[in-house]
Amino acid sequence: MLALAFLTALAADAAPQQPATAGQPARDSDPIALTVPEIRRRLTAVFRPPAVTAARLLSWSLWRRRHQATARRSYYRRRTADEPTG
Repeated sequence: MLALAFLTALAADAAPQQPATAGQPARDSDPIALTVPEIRRRLTAVFRPPAVTAARLLSWSLWRRRHQATARRSYYRRRTADEPTG
């Protein structure tokens, strides 16, 4: 409960300042306010060691992208084979 209160206070402190006039919209380049889940993710990334090594992560990423490419080719091949000619 105390951790949630701490994260909420951090989020409130990190919120961008409101424009001087209420009718003036914020600039497009202004980021949105930090949320409690975003602060939690950042703290976790800093204090928790990575669950997998960088080499394992890269090899998994390569496998996943190859698998997606194979699935995409199979999908398009099946769609073109099922199209009625006429």
